[in-house]
Amino acid sequence: MLSAGKMTGFLLTKDYDKARAFFESKLGFTFVSLDQFALVMRAGESRIRIVRMPDFTPLQSTVLGWEVQDIESVVAWLAQRGVEFEKYPFVADKERGIWTAPGGDRVAWFKDPDGNVLSVGQHK
Repeated sequence: MLSAGKMTGFLLTKDYDKARAFFESKLGFTFVSLDQFALVMRAGESRIRIVRMPDFTPLQSTVLGWEVQDIESVVAWLAQRGVEFEKYPFVADKERGIWTAPGGDRVAWFKDPDGNVLSVGQHK
């Protein structure tokens, strides 16, 4: 049943305007709505509900990720739009921040304005 439905992701923000600007201008998502409950953005077939919380501590692990076909071109495109990628100590690619797992999967991490860890990944 659930595998036939579309998934909605949830994030927290302290500032709707900063969150909307990031997801719209940097990631290319589409604004759907903003009401007293959440800012809603569309990314392809998926939706993200971004809820305002005046004070929260973002998780230090990935909270949302997107599977891509060509991670190098996606990372380059995002970097051109001003997205800064994390350069974790275990990542050998210090220029782009793309980590290659022992099995060949590749992942790059970045943060939204609230410090939520997001990722793009290319999987074998």
